[in-house]
Amino acid sequence: MVEIGRRIKELRERAEVSQQRLAGMLGVSRPTITQIEKGKRKVSSDELAKLAQIFNLSVEGLLCSEEELEVVLVEAGGEKKPESQLRISVPRRNLEKFREVLLYILNRVGARPNVGETVIYKLLYFIDFDFYEKYEEQLIGATYIKNHYGPTPVEFKKIVDAMLDKDIVKVRNSYFDYPQTKYLPLRKADLSMMRASEIEIIDSVLNRLADMNAAQISEYSHNDVPWLTTGDGEVIEYESVFYRTFPYSVREYE
Repeated sequence: MVEIGRRIKELRERAEVSQQRLAGMLGVSRPTITQIEKGKRKVSSDELAKLAQIFNLSVEGLLCSEEELEVVLVEAGGEKKPESQLRISVPRRNLEKFREVLLYILNRVGARPNVGETVIYKLLYFIDFDFYEKYEEQLIGATYIKNHYGPTPVEFKKIVDAMLDKDIVKVRNSYFDYPQTKYLPLRKADLSMMRASEIEIIDSVLNRLADMNAAQISEYSHNDVPWLTTGDGEVIEYESVFYRTFPYSVREYE
């Protein structure tokens, strides 16, 4: 019970969901969630199935973190995907671009009280997909998975872990009683890593969406065609941006 409770707490905090909100989604009281997370109450099979649905995992994935995608930071061409496991390899160039774009975002809007990890996920998604729609080439080129809370960049955690205490600091606090993970920059972004067209798209996304809180930007992302046309837990394909509709499309089509 203790191990299951610890896993549920980890998933809840990663999703920036309060105990009260999870209790409402599960149909139990908040003290019940506290007891579950402390390993003092068993979780029924029905509750496990519902929790798995909430966190967009299989029941096996809920009970064991090994089902999650493995992300490996590698030199370009340095490692191949093994047949037995889905592995996302991040070449050095993509790693550097991801790092500098993230620093640019954090320097511009990271200090805003509404901008936690979930908001950053969605900002990165719209930056990547807006740029691809407009220029038919990738900016960061991150891999985004469709989950219950909207598009999530699977490389984010590994890249952020490599930046901690050197380029950024992690701060855990709350925003309107919801747990929030924030990242604050320790240096300016290296703008030589970005072209003017890339900075233009980044600024456009930040100006449009950076005032939204986690719930608002997640709901907004759920009406974008790439998210709508992807199955739960699957990789969101970049090519789907060319079927976007107003107000998401950033390109004029004949």
